[in-house]
Amino acid sequence: MGIKTSLAELRARRGFSAAQLARKVGVSRQTVYAIEAGDYVPNTAVSLKLARVLETTVEELFQLEAEERRPDRTAEVTLLGETELMKPGQPLRLCEVNGRTVAVAPEIGGWGLPPADAVLVDLPRAGRRNCIATVKLLGNKWKTPSRILLAGCDPGVSMLAQSLQAQGCELIVCYENSSRALEFLRDGLVHVAGSHLLDKLTGKTDLRPLTKLFPRNSVAIFAYATWEEGLVTAPGNPKHITGVTDLARKGICFTNREQGAGCRRLLDSCLHKAGISTQQVKGYDRITVGHLAAARLVRDGDVDCCVSTRMVARAMSLHFIPLAEKPYHLLIRRPHLRLVSVQTLLETLGHVAFRQEVEACTGYNMRFAGERLL
Repeated sequence: MGIKTSLAELRARRGFSAAQLARKVGVSRQTVYAIEAGDYVPNTAVSLKLARVLETTVEELFQLEAEERRPDRTAEVTLLGETELMKPGQPLRLCEVNGRTVAVAPEIGGWGLPPADAVLVDLPRAGRRNCIATVKLLGNKWKTPSRILLAGCDPGVSMLAQSLQAQGCELIVCYENSSRALEFLRDGLVHVAGSHLLDKLTGKTDLRPLTKLFPRNSVAIFAYATWEEGLVTAPGNPKHITGVTDLARKGICFTNREQGAGCRRLLDSCLHKAGISTQQVKGYDRITVGHLAAARLVRDGDVDCCVSTRMVARAMSLHFIPLAEKPYHLLIRRPHLRLVSVQTLLETLGHVAFRQEVEACTGYNMRFAGERLL
């Protein structure tokens, strides 16, 4: 319900100027004008003083105005992620990328619901990835050049988002594995892709995963972090797992990551080197999407082991057996380097205070964060 006022009419009828009425009530002239314009609703004390000076009642000064029901504003968006799991009413975050509106489901954790810019109304073809969907808009706050969309698998990227927010930029995160993040970047659906598929060979970055996705010199690559990946087990490692060979032992229950995930790629490489077939690993075909989701199964006792990062193991007080160090890169289409928000992101990576904060909380090596590699 809105509130309308007859203050200007009653003031004129009593012959008061705005300044005279303001002095008698004890407010500023600007406040009187703001009340008359409907921009400010006074508190009870001021309302009673106004009524007394104007020899009227509060009810005559202010009336409830029936609020007209505005029709829902809807829009068509490109919806990223596991759309087959989404239902009408799903909260979404929105971001404009390359002239189109992209929607992602926010990560839900803790006790509270994350903020939302829209809710899902309809999926025209359920089960399709990156489909065109209809959403109900919850305002226009998402229509801002200060908002950028990043796809990647690093749970610690929330620290980067927090730092950017303090600088007036908003980072929307689509949590996807490295392969999917690169595909989103290829299709022009995100501003930044995080990936740890570009392994270092003989001290140089292996760019072969990019050659089939991007034209030559179309993307810029920046260092972000180096982290440890390995086996994550229950606290105290009750099954005495020491390496991938133990995954073939009887009684060891494992959960794997989805195709395209860097952790799955590492596991397959280690199993191949050890001469262990995937059929020997109980749970190899059990797929869990995301670092945190896999580690939660270990924490809750549903499985004995998964492959994830040391940071995730530490955050959940789990045991960690290192297998390899992996560099994590940020890839950006070159035209997006001109965006002020992207420039702020890259500058933030170089801040000593930011690097130290991330290292302290995650155990990542942030020494080269922000360094341009290509």
